[in-house]
Amino acid sequence: MSNPRTLDWNREALDEILSNDKGRPVLFTNARILTMDPVIGTMTGADLLLVGSLLVGVGPNIVTAAQDDDAIVVDCTGMTITPAVVDAVALAGGRGHRSEYVAALTPGNTTDFLVVPDALAAGVPSAVTALVTLPEQVRALVAAGRPVLWGGTDVPGRAGAPEPGIPAAQDLTGSPRVGVWIDQHDFLHQELTADGRYDETRGGRPHAYQGRCWINGDRIDYLDDLGFWAYGEFKGDELHHAGYVMKLG
Repeated sequence: MSNPRTLDWNREALDEILSNDKGRPVLFTNARILTMDPVIGTMTGADLLLVGSLLVGVGPNIVTAAQDDDAIVVDCTGMTITPAVVDAVALAGGRGHRSEYVAALTPGNTTDFLVVPDALAAGVPSAVTALVTLPEQVRALVAAGRPVLWGGTDVPGRAGAPEPGIPAAQDLTGSPRVGVWIDQHDFLHQELTADGRYDETRGGRPHAYQGRCWINGDRIDYLDDLGFWAYGEFKGDELHHAGYVMKLG
């Protein structure tokens, strides 16, 4: 159970963040920051500035400019900020370009991060371990700029995990994406139907693959009747799937 002092951590700032409907910046200040960025490295007494879901600044002395911009300020004295998403390949030195460090606290990246007491953050792995084993000690878990945990407890209205199990068939009646999608070489024909199913013809072979599909925004997930999952992405008037680029026929 969280102790009262943990629960009260920057409570006023949390209320401001949750009611922030004017796009005010949010500044986490006076922290030790393990950025995982190979150029920026680790900083002490530093600030993390976010606007919406994006990290826009990291380093010392941002606080003055942030206050000029009416930022919401979260005092992180005695705390360490680390990425909440661990890029294991980057940790092992397996990425060759800085731009590939997608989980790093680098300006321009998505704001997914943890705030934990210094004693629990010898490194990024130990901070993430604290989230799993000592969640009541986590001061903040922020996902895409929105608090998920704060002061060791769930934030009201936080996003929850999807319900376990395969979702019901999706009704695609009226969707502009229903129809037959054909790749540029006329090899793959993928028909999306209003009852939330797909039926593929490959190289003239009908019903090569069939199953259910779910469209969420620009993403489409497939569950084939054989049991495997796949996905695709709509980009403008194109459907990209498994190396194929298709357009509505």
